[in-house]
Amino acid sequence: MKASSKSSKVIVIGGGIFGVSTALHLARLGVDTLLVNDGPLANGASGRSLAWLNSARKRSDAYHRLRLAGIDRYRTLATRYPDASWLRFDGGLTWDADDASNEIAEVFEYERSLGYHAQWLTSEKIAAVTPGVDPSAVTPQGAIFNPGEGWVDLPSLIGRLAEEFQELGGKISTDAGRAAVDVSNGRARGVVTVDGTHHDADAVLLAAGSKVPAIIAEAGQKIEDATPVALLVRTKPIRHPLKAVLNTPRVAIRPMPNGGFALDSAWSEEEVSANPDGSYNVRQSTLQGLLREASRVLEGNPVLEIEDYGVGPKPIPADGEPVFGELSSIPGYFVAFSHSGATLGLIAGELLADEIATGRRHPLLADFRPERFSASFR
Repeated sequence: MKASSKSSKVIVIGGGIFGVSTALHLARLGVDTLLVNDGPLANGASGRSLAWLNSARKRSDAYHRLRLAGIDRYRTLATRYPDASWLRFDGGLTWDADDASNEIAEVFEYERSLGYHAQWLTSEKIAAVTPGVDPSAVTPQGAIFNPGEGWVDLPSLIGRLAEEFQELGGKISTDAGRAAVDVSNGRARGVVTVDGTHHDADAVLLAAGSKVPAIIAEAGQKIEDATPVALLVRTKPIRHPLKAVLNTPRVAIRPMPNGGFALDSAWSEEEVSANPDGSYNVRQSTLQGLLREASRVLEGNPVLEIEDYGVGPKPIPADGEPVFGELSSIPGYFVAFSHSGATLGLIAGELLADEIATGRRHPLLADFRPERFSASFR
């Protein structure tokens, strides 16, 4: 259960939810903490996340437990901000395609066996439980409504966490360019920014989203990576009764604080292509297709217009499970790399900060250590 040592001075690389959450929790523990980011806060995956707070469908028991703890922390936060437009618990509704891949009955029984709050609804019963859905879009196998699920607007949350972090004495350096972790004499010693400035530290947390595997590879370490390109479309505000997050065969929809919707899907991501210079090609037909699919499942089939969209890498480890904790062969070098950053953001920050500050490994993170990807660590 022991990590390497206690840390009194820490540098966090990354201004997304994992980096900012961990930095704040370190500051709450009295640790001198500097957060550096290559641009403004939330400029990466956190700024284009559907941010659905859930532990729906099937995953490992350890991952389910961690996600439940993550949702619990958001419920605590919601009591602090009871009128927040950026954090809501209005449930999640999901249905599958009408083909052999449909798992609604199986998933419902699985969720019930875990005690995960789930209701199996036929299309005609949905309106009485959660508003805003066109019942004709729901497949004959029905849908699952999970009343305990919610959503968060991550840029809004990150802004509030960063404000408290600075009030506690934490320092933030944005637009710092790509930071390098200084590894010397067998351990992490600090961070070097692109202008050549060296910042000393007892420990470093690398929470740089999709860049994590490449950066740790520079130190001879390995995280197997399955990061795809993600596309999130944000619509202009409309008056509409939808409150829940929808996860449907052709589109996922999440309400936004301004009255618009955030949209994504697997098929639309596959239509995005990358250019040699690192930019992306997004077809107008893809964007319009997402709008049509969203309109089709919403009550009244409203006309939706694009406000803007975000495109870029979505961090996902090769086995789909999170990667949290210290590199076992480099003391003081911690990493955070995972999908479901929204659901895990608060709990991961809390547990990582505790490990960094105290030197004690937390059992909730035992199955998510980075060493599982390297044969040399087994």
